[in-house]
Amino acid sequence: MQTGSPDRVDRRIAAILATAGLGLALALGVGAAHAGALIEFPSFDERVYPSHLLGYLTRPDGPGPFPAVVVLHGCPGFFGGYAEIADQLKSWGYVALAVDSLGSREIGSRCGDGFPAQATDAYAALKYLSQDASVDAARIAVLGYSMGGDSALSTVDLRPIDPSSPEKFAAAVVYYPWCHGRSAMVSAPVLILIGAEDNVASAASCREMVAQPHDGGAAIDLIVYPGAHHNFNFRVLTFPRWPGRWLEYNEAAAQDAEAKMRAFLAVHLGGTSPDQPTAK
Repeated sequence: MQTGSPDRVDRRIAAILATAGLGLALALGVGAAHAGALIEFPSFDERVYPSHLLGYLTRPDGPGPFPAVVVLHGCPGFFGGYAEIADQLKSWGYVALAVDSLGSREIGSRCGDGFPAQATDAYAALKYLSQDASVDAARIAVLGYSMGGDSALSTVDLRPIDPSSPEKFAAAVVYYPWCHGRSAMVSAPVLILIGAEDNVASAASCREMVAQPHDGGAAIDLIVYPGAHHNFNFRVLTFPRWPGRWLEYNEAAAQDAEAKMRAFLAVHLGGTSPDQPTAK
């Protein structure tokens, strides 16, 4: 896989480290051996800005081909937690590409506004991974958080987004997405993980979405965690909290969601299940 232009990548590393703290510094190998690398890869349409996107890439040792996961960040943007997620996916036997949609465009938070282009970025990452010999193109999932979860749902919606992609995701895992007004007709199996007390995304809206008729579409599994709030899986939050929005780590919910995600990916991508040893 090809890394991006050194100047652009170095500038983005510096910008991320300025806001992300030590966790991502270690993940990117600043002052320690790194698990992955910050790369640059072609956008879905190289004729428009940006022609290339930035992402954090990890992959297991060995020739593969491996299943893979595209990771999409929330509305504040990329921070160290997403590098840690990619590293964890690597330990489970997956190639992982965490896409930095906002940093690639040098723009700030999109909280309250959304970012439709992120779904197109997911397709760009899917295409990039599909062309790599170490990746099994038929076994690529998308994993999104908050705004990224909304974008992940868009990529598997049977109502095509514009532009559409010839490559398709095999599965989707979405943490606390905005389900209001969404169709339950999806092209690939979906796992939704959300807290019952989330006042940013609505668990009730996700229940309504899943209750819709979806004959002819893939299955949707919804897990709602009592007492859990938005961002319940992130132990450390390095971005500003929103007024009136409750963000809180919930260890029990985070651990259960992680186990359910791992089992779901193992079923649909053929990776390691929770009772199997992890890759080194």
